[in-house]
Amino acid sequence: MDKILFVDDEKNILSYFRRKFHKKYKVLTSEDPVGSLDIVKKNKDIAVVVSDMKMPNMDGITLLNHISKISPKTVRVLLTGYADLETAILAVNKGNVFRFLTKPCEDTLLEQVLSQCVKQYKLVIAERELLHGTLKGSINLLSDILSLTNPEAFGRGARIKRLVRWFAIYFKVKDIWKYELAAMLSQIGCVTLSSETLTKIYRGKKLTEEERQLYDMHPGIGQSLLKNIPRLEDVSQMILYQNKCYNGKGMPQDGIKGEDIPLGARFLKVALDFDLLQNRGRSKAEVYKFMISQKGVYDPKVLKALEEFLGEEAKFEVKELYLKEILPGMIFGEEVKTNDGLLLLAKGHEANWTVLLKLKEFGKRFGIREPIRVLIPIKSDINIEEFD
Repeated sequence: MDKILFVDDEKNILSYFRRKFHKKYKVLTSEDPVGSLDIVKKNKDIAVVVSDMKMPNMDGITLLNHISKISPKTVRVLLTGYADLETAILAVNKGNVFRFLTKPCEDTLLEQVLSQCVKQYKLVIAERELLHGTLKGSINLLSDILSLTNPEAFGRGARIKRLVRWFAIYFKVKDIWKYELAAMLSQIGCVTLSSETLTKIYRGKKLTEEERQLYDMHPGIGQSLLKNIPRLEDVSQMILYQNKCYNGKGMPQDGIKGEDIPLGARFLKVALDFDLLQNRGRSKAEVYKFMISQKGVYDPKVLKALEEFLGEEAKFEVKELYLKEILPGMIFGEEVKTNDGLLLLAKGHEANWTVLLKLKEFGKRFGIREPIRVLIPIKSDINIEEFD
């Protein structure tokens, strides 16, 4: 049975609704508009909400506006004894109300309206299911095509998905699925490239002019494949601008730069370049150091997010060394203790000759737990030609 929620501060009216409609619908009622919001949150499959206009704590228009955000599919009806045009306009515009009825409302009219509302609800549900099925089928088809024709390109998209998702959570964006999907399908345009060309790209080998042109075209090809699929318009734009530098250089050559570049594309630029360089055998710390040295290429805020994602690995090489191997400038990545557990040095202390001499003396007298975890500042030696 379809669920209908009636909200009214008059108990006798709610009792009448229960008696009148309990055989045809699963009737829910609430005397408190604030409490009715909890009912909607717990019952996302409510087909219709019928609310009185004038109630304590919250009016009907405000209530229905809140419900439209909690459960957009639910059809909303306003009942009011104030049959003025202004109230009706507010109800439709602010509360996204499907129908506006005056009190007292004839039983026949109310029954007709409820029947129309339920039909509208089922129509919306059917359209959503159809759209979801079409979208899911299209995505699966594209993913299958890429995985079959170019496994390397498919694998690259899968690898960066986790990082792009982390960026989306870090920036508190809505519809995280769009950013994950943009990552997964970022290389869909590479279906036009041979596996040999992609291998050369991933290994940093020099491309021919023709290969470079084809590779530069792949974001545009990906965008053209996705732009006409319902609900993927934003995803297609992220993919189109995935190679665009923050300063506006790169493809497409259209003058778009900085914050005007889709945020998802800025995520992809960082994630893809990070993956590419790391795939060529460089450490995470080396790649990060190189990327922050490239002024104007990446969104600084996304690089900051990358630093937090990597944590200590972004700034240091982590090693476990014996005391005799530790040099000034290294950072102690853990507490230094004697064999008996006496704390000698706190985590995070930078080594210098004085500290090291004292620790060696303590080591001779009491013994020190070794090896010791230390952080060694990294200097990137990646060559710009290798990146290109």
